[in-house]
Order: sequence, then structure tokens, then C-alpha cells
Amino acid sequence: MKNTGKEDLRVTRTKEAIRKTFEEMICEMDYEQISIKELTERARINRKTFYLHYNSLDDLLREMQNEMAKDFIERTRHLERPRDMDKITREFFLVSEGKEDRLRERLMCSGSYHYISRRITNEIMSETWGTDGKKTNTDPYVQNIIMTFVSQSTIEIYKQWVADGKKVPLEDIIALTTTLICNGVNGLASK
Repeated sequence: MKNTGKEDLRVTRTKEAIRKTFEEMICEMDYEQISIKELTERARINRKTFYLHYNSLDDLLREMQNEMAKDFIERTRHLERPRDMDKITREFFLVSEGKEDRLRERLMCSGSYHYISRRITNEIMSETWGTDGKKTNTDPYVQNIIMTFVSQSTIEIYKQWVADGKKVPLEDIIALTTTLICNGVNGLASK
């Protein structure tokens, strides 16, 4: 069958409907409660149509995670780890508070989505730190410990900030987090 502009537009609209509905559902309920049946009913598409685009909800979620990670990766690719941790931490908060912040908050802060934020973090760290020795001279096992410290500390501070209703202004939470993270990282550099 030959592709025409109309078919491409239908595919685009269908994927947008699936995505929009899935995002709404993530903001309403825990991931484990979301079913393909309910998603397709809300999106007003057939289940078979869903499966033309995605094999599972996990695939759709993974696509969203990749998109979330991509912006951060691009914004921090030029920064050196762990030397530029202050700039990296700042970018984390700026990206997290960007567009679709309610969705990002839900994915990063909700208890049932904890494993999701860890997977996103792992992907970002492996993409930007690498283990080939070119990006840092750090032993890969030590690098894993540093990555865990930085990522989990930053995420936990972000989660607490959100849980507290973001009472601390954005610039102040960035400065506080940067101080906490960088003093920990700087402690290793002074050894």
C-alpha cells in the first residue's frame, strides 16, 4: 500500500491521541492501574490500533522516558562530569520545571514511578558519562558510586521540594542542591 499524506496525518493523530491519553492517565493514577483497554477507550481507538504503534504500555512509557532524557542529555552533553556538577544540577531542575512539569513531577515523585526515575537516571548517566575512559578518568566502579550519589541525592531533593509544595524558590533550591551535591563531589576531588 502506497503512503499518502492523509495516512501519515492519521498515524500522527492516532499516536498523539494515545500519548495525550496516556499522559492524562499517568497524572490521575498509578502506572500499575493503567490498562490498554481503558487507554484505548479514552483515546477512542481500537486496541488493535494501539498495537500497531506499541507492543505494550512499557514501550509507550519508555518512549516518553527517552524524550524526557533527551532534552537533559542535549543540554548537558558539553559539560564534564563530575567537574561541572553545579551546571548539571542546575539543568536538571530547569528541565524538570520546564514544559509538562506535572507529568515530570508525577514520573519522578510518585512512589509507584520510582523505578521509572531510576531508569531515566541510569540512561542519562550512561549516555553522558560513558565508561570508555574518554569522558572521565574515573574507574567505572567508582563512577557508578558517584553517579548513584549524585542522581539519587538530586532526585530525592527534587521529590522533597515538590512534596513541600515548592515553597523554596526555584533558584534557591538549585543553589542549595548544587551546594550539597558539589561539596560531596568536591570532597572526592580533594583526596
